[in-house]
Amino acid sequence: MSRVQLALRVADLEGSIAFYSKLFGVEPAKLRPGYANFVITEPPLKLVLLEGEDGLDTRLDHLGVEVESTEQVTAATHRLKEAGLATFEENDTSCCYALQDKVWVTGPGKEPWEVYVVKAEADTLSKDAAGAPAACCGSHGQAEPARDTAPATVGGACACGPR
Repeated sequence: MSRVQLALRVADLEGSIAFYSKLFGVEPAKLRPGYANFVITEPPLKLVLLEGEDGLDTRLDHLGVEVESTEQVTAATHRLKEAGLATFEENDTSCCYALQDKVWVTGPGKEPWEVYVVKAEADTLSKDAAGAPAACCGSHGQAEPARDTAPATVGGACACGPR
């Protein structure tokens, strides 16, 4: 089964966890410092909350489609490339406390989308290209459109696709 992912950057993580627990009638499936992940059955949704800056309104971080296998990510990559979309692929990347294979594309409104599979749990939110902890799933909501297969960076390297 595939499901859509919605990742939001929130100023009040605890308040947002309480609100979304009530809204969807489920508790987070994964809680880590600065991070909450809800697996919602009805409607099928993966809701990710990322701690943002105090005083800022909630904003879209990125969107995604979670699939069941690396083969499905590969198939999506081929389909997106054949459709003429610029893609950025990541394999065995640590992001959002999970080891993932993924492909990124950027929509016409600069909204970042990922098609991804979770392969295993990870101990960190993310790692940069050198393997150090990084702000993965960070400023994607302010992404520049992908123009080729190389990742764009804003304020340094990002191991989480085009920004």
